[in-house]
Amino acid sequence: MASYLQIENISKSYGPKVLFEHIGFNINEGDKVALIAPNGTGKTSLLRILAGKDASDSGGKVLFLKDIRIAFLEQEYDYEPEKSIFRQIMESSAEWTAHLDTDHLWQYELKVRQLLDQFGLTNPDKPMKDLSGGEVKRVALTQMLASEADFYIMDEPTNHLDIDAIEFLESHLKHSRCTLFMVTHDRYFLDRVCNTVMELDRGGIYIYRGDYMNFLEKRQERIDNYNAETEKVRNLYRRELEWMHASPCARTGKAKYRKQAFWEIKERADDSYVQKQVDLSETQQKSTYLGNKVINCSHVSFWWESRCYLKDFTYNFQRYERVGIVGRNASGKTTFLNLITGGWRPELGGTLEGVIDLGESLKIGYYHQSGMQFKPGQTVLETVNDTHLLSRFLFPHDMLQNPVERLSGGERRRLYLLTILMQQPNFLILDEPTNDLDIVTLEVLEEYLQEFKGSLIIVSHDRHFLDRLVDHLFVFCGDGEVKDFIGNYTEYRSFIKDYEAEKKRDSSAPQRPAQNDKKVLPQAKRKLSWKEQQELKALEERLPQLEAEKSELEAQLSSGALSGDALMTASTRYGALQEELDAAEMRWLELSE
Repeated sequence: MASYLQIENISKSYGPKVLFEHIGFNINEGDKVALIAPNGTGKTSLLRILAGKDASDSGGKVLFLKDIRIAFLEQEYDYEPEKSIFRQIMESSAEWTAHLDTDHLWQYELKVRQLLDQFGLTNPDKPMKDLSGGEVKRVALTQMLASEADFYIMDEPTNHLDIDAIEFLESHLKHSRCTLFMVTHDRYFLDRVCNTVMELDRGGIYIYRGDYMNFLEKRQERIDNYNAETEKVRNLYRRELEWMHASPCARTGKAKYRKQAFWEIKERADDSYVQKQVDLSETQQKSTYLGNKVINCSHVSFWWESRCYLKDFTYNFQRYERVGIVGRNASGKTTFLNLITGGWRPELGGTLEGVIDLGESLKIGYYHQSGMQFKPGQTVLETVNDTHLLSRFLFPHDMLQNPVERLSGGERRRLYLLTILMQQPNFLILDEPTNDLDIVTLEVLEEYLQEFKGSLIIVSHDRHFLDRLVDHLFVFCGDGEVKDFIGNYTEYRSFIKDYEAEKKRDSSAPQRPAQNDKKVLPQAKRKLSWKEQQELKALEERLPQLEAEKSELEAQLSSGALSGDALMTASTRYGALQEELDAAEMRWLELSE
């Protein structure tokens, strides 16, 4: 394989903070590389250097194979609000299209329109200013993929995308012959697209061939080997320390190089590898009480102008319930969260019908997709005035006076998460919490949420995150329709694939179902709702108790030892018990079927 990229001796620092120093690596044709590192350690800076958007502090070399075409996807897409989608892409692609003849230019335009359609952007004349964040991201991806470049450099390509768009992008890149270097926190996306993991750690680069699990195993081996070597150096250091503490006469004839070597050994002996990670233990729930009444919704509908975002929605949220919310961009997910948390008021516009009743003991923690609001110049310490907690969230003392606007995207999200969790809510709502968080922080957050003592709603495009945390899904199908699916996201996708395959088999003229098909959950195969699932569980616990009580009453009634009053009481209870048992068994059969 040809070497597409050679990196030699590049460095980057911001003030006293060294991100990486004198690093080098090589990427060959066909490599699909995922770059992994904690937030704030230089991932985006490295990508910008490779793309020619920034320069290395130490000079060095960034050498691409001659004549290969390179495309760079930044986290924020620069666009002109008044331009249409199609015009924005074509004018931004001038460097690609300037040399094309008429036939090839027409083919390029056709490619752009096909990709827009596959990304669900069916109106290419729509102004950029009217697009959601996820739609803007799909425009940026269309421009990049239509270029059919040889080398893609991508910074968080799945951020703000809905799951349908992620799965399309995943399939496209997986089957493409392109070479790829990207930053991503999406573990499913990483495993299905990439063949190599590159780690940026403590200013150095480490490369692992294989998937994410292989990376975790090999990385731990590297750390263990490093720490084992540290122990050997410490033993040597102790011997050299005894020599250094010897009397000056004993050391007079010793070579100076040994004295110099001592200080080098001491520095290495002090350098054991301790991985820093976010500590959420002190934000865990302690005594916040959540009553039986959480949030009750009865026939709730919401329109904005002529568009319906929620239609006749009825549902009572339960204690300790874990709901995932999925659906296409702009299908009403965030609007739904604002409605059920009381964030909508008539003066904001739109029309709300129905009843939303919040429990008295409810304490909502709402992590907004838009992120944290802060004043210009506001520091980390002014945002959270608790140095101990900040340290546990990886904000050391030298960062406390940093303005929030100077933090990386991931550091800002981590600080925002801390402001939510430290309130100790009993109903936690996370709207796209995985955007900009590094993988290590995500895994710690997942562990925290698995132990969270309250109700939980998650809107996320991260399939791994949903699979680990939710019991059922609200699927937003468009036009205000919401369907309930019992199970996690992987189970839902498996169900949809089986359902679509069955439709194709049964149809004499099979058609490809629309991506927002409202019949994704046919009533003929309806699964139990959350409330019904809990009812079935309660019945399975109650039925043996009723049977035991019935047997005990039968024994008492046949014993002949009961007094007249006791016999009357037992007989009355036996009749009522039989009716209760019959009703419970019938309901159990209905739910079981």
